[in-house]
Amino acid sequence: MKLVSFITALFITTAVMAQSKEGEWDAVRATNETVNLGAGKRVYVKTVDFPAGTTELVYRISLLDDNQKMSTSLVSLLKAIPDPSGISQGAAGAVFLLSTISGDDKCTFAVFTEEADAIQYQKTGAAKNACFIQNEPVNKAARLFSENTQCVPTGVKRLYFGFQSENWVMKQKIVLEVVPWVDANLKKGWNTETKKEVIDWIKTLPVTQRLLQKELFTGYFVVRVSQKYSYAEYKKLLPSERVTMAAQLTEECLQKSGLRNEYLEAVRKEAIQLQAAGKMNEAMALMQKEIVDMQKAKDADYALLGSLCLFTKQFIKAEEWCLKAITLNPSEVAYQLQLAHIYMFTDRLKQAKAIHEQYQQNHLSNYKSWAAQTKLDFEQFEKKGFDTRNFKKILRVLE
Repeated sequence: MKLVSFITALFITTAVMAQSKEGEWDAVRATNETVNLGAGKRVYVKTVDFPAGTTELVYRISLLDDNQKMSTSLVSLLKAIPDPSGISQGAAGAVFLLSTISGDDKCTFAVFTEEADAIQYQKTGAAKNACFIQNEPVNKAARLFSENTQCVPTGVKRLYFGFQSENWVMKQKIVLEVVPWVDANLKKGWNTETKKEVIDWIKTLPVTQRLLQKELFTGYFVVRVSQKYSYAEYKKLLPSERVTMAAQLTEECLQKSGLRNEYLEAVRKEAIQLQAAGKMNEAMALMQKEIVDMQKAKDADYALLGSLCLFTKQFIKAEEWCLKAITLNPSEVAYQLQLAHIYMFTDRLKQAKAIHEQYQQNHLSNYKSWAAQTKLDFEQFEKKGFDTRNFKKILRVLE
């Protein structure tokens, strides 16, 4: 009956444990040390260095007689317990970890995070700064250390187990086994500090600076960076590689965060500001890269590009952009006026006059009449040093 009860309890405990955390017991970086401790002596054992992402660890200590062997290794036992959270949830897990042969000898022990403290323990028996102390002599022990305990502080590299023999006549054989649990997310080296480093970089990107909801975008971006790279891989990226990576992830993060439209409006606003400041080429480059190349252009975007090209006397490109705008929205009168200007400056006066005759009774979306807007445009063209030969010919059509 006892065996049935143990198996039932173990099955229930294992089922509970299998439900939660994502990670693995790292058998490669497990510690398995056997030490012979002289009668009444003390010794300390350093564990194997823990891998990045270690958040929990299990240790088992067994004292053996000279002719005894471990029936099952700790790593083998832990294969049946995929999640560390359940090990301390009841007697079944503890019994499971301790279910192995042990000798009659006993020892006390202490656990340290600093080697200097372990050395002092070996010399004097003083367990100063120990993160765990076992003062009651035992012949076997097993325990889970979680990240909530002093023995697994953030960034802990290894632990030091100090043992003191309670046999004052005969030597002892002590087996120490320590297996780290590696969190799947932290394994790649991402923690609060390393993520903050990436966040600081993301905030310097032009796309982030243009957004009002910077924190929302940054949150999505840092998640994608941590999914795509380990921290070590991220640190090795050259500046040019980071630029490429940022370009690859920007569109995805804008879409997932729902900030794509906000970003496009910010780009349009910035382009208009550059235009007003006379920085036409910068405005064109911005619109081309962030809107046209991303296949997000609307009729107003093409019209703005047409206007920028017109004011920089790039008449062929101006006409191309203007016709794209008209194709998408043929009812917008402002686009027709822009086309009329292009025709006028490229010596197609007859076609320019035809447009003016057709639309001269209309008002633009800014509530100005066709004639009033034409006169304002001509004033701007004159200030920019455009050829004014045909201005009077057009204005006569509007009288």
